[in-house]
Amino acid sequence: MNFENFKRMLLAMLEGSVTSLEVFALTLLFAIPLALPIALGRMSKNKLLSGSVNVFLLIIRGTPLMLQLLIVYFGPGLFVRWLESFGYTLAFRWDRFTAAIVALTINYAAYFAEIYRGGISSIPKGQYEAAKVLGYKSNQTFFRIVLPQVIKRIIPAMGNEVITLVKDTALVSVIGVAELLMVAKERQSALFSFTPLFIAGVFYFVMNWGVSFCFNKIEKKLSYYS
Repeated sequence: MNFENFKRMLLAMLEGSVTSLEVFALTLLFAIPLALPIALGRMSKNKLLSGSVNVFLLIIRGTPLMLQLLIVYFGPGLFVRWLESFGYTLAFRWDRFTAAIVALTINYAAYFAEIYRGGISSIPKGQYEAAKVLGYKSNQTFFRIVLPQVIKRIIPAMGNEVITLVKDTALVSVIGVAELLMVAKERQSALFSFTPLFIAGVFYFVMNWGVSFCFNKIEKKLSYYS
């Protein structure tokens, strides 16, 4: 492999890395806040609500992410075609990148929700009772007393899931999103060399090292809750 080929390969893989980072960042941006109402719904005393959320979580956590990506991308189009067979006309266009973000957000929100639920359940009930005696309302108790402790307790588990997300961004190639691993495979086929895959592995390692570093810093910042 000459220098020019190596340079073109590296530039293409950097572009793929940017796509992977965009998928990663947007998934976190939407999944982390979405997980909280899902967790609260799962813990609700309303059996219909908690039961419905539990079924949703079982489906999402019990099926492969790759299958979910395919369903989210191809499903709406198939549904539109089915409606058109009855004479309905709908203008629908499902972007590959958007479909990837939606599928990953739903998947990771489900996993984050279970982490939240575990963290919330670990808080002693005596703290709720003490807050009530002090005149705190339910929402004040949750956001001012419970949630800060929950965040501290779930940081290690969240860190593990976020590291998994970095690697799972590679799965979006199944619906044609040109992320890092997809570009590496294309370059490997074109150059008949293992080098692109090795470099992709280095890129993923660096990204995961960055995630681990950030979570370690966050954990130290929140150490005053221990």
